Amino acid sequence: MTKNYNFNTKAIRVLIYIFLGILLLVTILPIWLLLVNATRSTSEIQQGVGFLPSTHIVENYEILTGRGLDLVRGFLNSLFIAVSVTVLTVYFAFLASYGIVVYNFRGKKLFAGFVVVLVLIPLQLSIIGFFQYMSRLGLTDNYAALILPSIASAFAVFFGIQYFQSVVIQDLIDAGRVDGASEIGIFHRIMMPLAMPGAVTLGIFAFIASWNNFFNPFILLSSIEKYTLPMLVQTLRGDVYRTEYGAIYLGLAITIVPVILIYIFLSRYIINGIAMGSVKE
Repeated sequence: MTKNYNFNTKAIRVLIYIFLGILLLVTILPIWLLLVNATRSTSEIQQGVGFLPSTHIVENYEILTGRGLDLVRGFLNSLFIAVSVTVLTVYFAFLASYGIVVYNFRGKKLFAGFVVVLVLIPLQLSIIGFFQYMSRLGLTDNYAALILPSIASAFAVFFGIQYFQSVVIQDLIDAGRVDGASEIGIFHRIMMPLAMPGAVTLGIFAFIASWNNFFNPFILLSSIEKYTLPMLVQTLRGDVYRTEYGAIYLGLAITIVPVILIYIFLSRYIINGIAMGSVKE
């Protein structure tokens, strides 16, 4: 009986590994082909699929930038917006979620439930009203329309609530109050250091979401010098680059390289932050 049980366990484990290997291949292969095609010429791409890098990356970059596409400016625009959104999202979301978790007030559960409802509402349903509101404020074609709304991110507040429920230690808060620390001082000096893994995790999510965001900038920005990198890449569909497949692939590859680097170097923070936030005492 024990031998059969061990055999079944090993067989199930092998099947799980095979399934995970297939998922890994399905996930990695398109990204790898994109990076490989960014180094190949148009004629090589037309000949068929290739799995090994070529030597035409410099040529593709010269084609990409030689026809009016300012990749450096687009990269800096996206970086400025993404960093600003990340900082505001993490700070104000954790500040709001800390207040919801620690303090007792009338309507607390109703407010927390309202946050969950906001998470479930797609952004596209409110984009018309949002655009009209930004237009009346004079913030269209302005980075402020993309950055300031991150102060009230429903998903970030929901994430912060779930995380603080697992890391808040009331005794530390009471000790800080006894020592004469202000409420905002307790948040900054005691709770934020404890919640740093969750803050880093949320920051990674916020940065990637802002970096990859195409819909909002496409609706709100009209000046080409303010275009983000995803918006500039979208212009590669025009007639100027229609037959330059290598340059198009290189432009797409440039947009995803920062995301790949973040996952490579900061993936452990994502795992640790989610794991700690899922543990309830």
